[in-house]
Amino acid sequence: MQKGYWYAIGAYVTWGLFPIYWKLLHQVSALQLIGHRVVWSCVMLLGIIVISRQWRAFQSSILKGRALLIYAIAGVLIAINWTVYVWAVNSDFVVETSLGYFMTPLVSVLLGVVVLGERLSAGRWAAIGLAAVGVLYLTFAYGSLPWIALALACSFGTYGLVKKLAPLGAVHGLALETCILFFPALIYLLYQDNQGYGAFLHSGTATDLLMLGAGPVTTIPLLLFAAATRRIPLSITGLFQYINPTLQFLLGVLVFHEPFTRSRLIGFSIVWIALILSALASHRALREQFDNVIG
Repeated sequence: MQKGYWYAIGAYVTWGLFPIYWKLLHQVSALQLIGHRVVWSCVMLLGIIVISRQWRAFQSSILKGRALLIYAIAGVLIAINWTVYVWAVNSDFVVETSLGYFMTPLVSVLLGVVVLGERLSAGRWAAIGLAAVGVLYLTFAYGSLPWIALALACSFGTYGLVKKLAPLGAVHGLALETCILFFPALIYLLYQDNQGYGAFLHSGTATDLLMLGAGPVTTIPLLLFAAATRRIPLSITGLFQYINPTLQFLLGVLVFHEPFTRSRLIGFSIVWIALILSALASHRALREQFDNVIG
């Protein structure tokens, strides 16, 4: 198998197993974990840029055009996504986080229509409509909106849209995002420590190492993903994305024993059918493009 496939599988499997990592840090507040995730990711990414002798290129690229504004928006969106996700995992909502990432591709398609003016086939419109029915069903079943899933899907879907418009590569882009978030995150962590609530250096060696590890576990799958997208078609990379929510769903049900009632099964099944319809529509569109090129 090509290296690109292994890189993609590695990235999505790592993301799918994230709940295990964050569960090990359940005693630390979500905001502190995100602070450490930002700080140590920034340090690691800047280190990679310096070691690979890309510092001058990085400095010049971040000053071009609207890079700072675009990546400031991207940074806020990914910070929201990370915070909701980590809080949800450590509050025993892993199954609902998986629903959010199952829904993300459909949100991305809808944003493409609304913001970029892309045209959709009848199959994709049907998929979006069916997903909306699934969300409405779960809303009535829960008695409230599945806000965790919607927050994750909308924040990450919008983040993907912003990144589509962004000018930098994966490493430089993420480095700039974390640089923008670095000082607010560091100030928050220092404030928490000054108030006596800081977990770092006060919760044992294992916890400290896990918080330090937030940098590598954030950065490594992103680097794998970036390497994969350079080697294999984006359409194939897109198929691998369902590894992530599938693993999260299985962890939530089988490992963390979260309730998966009949009403949840019905709601999830509606969303899954919507994803199948969307995948079939994408496959049909790719086949038509291929036939047009051959013809």
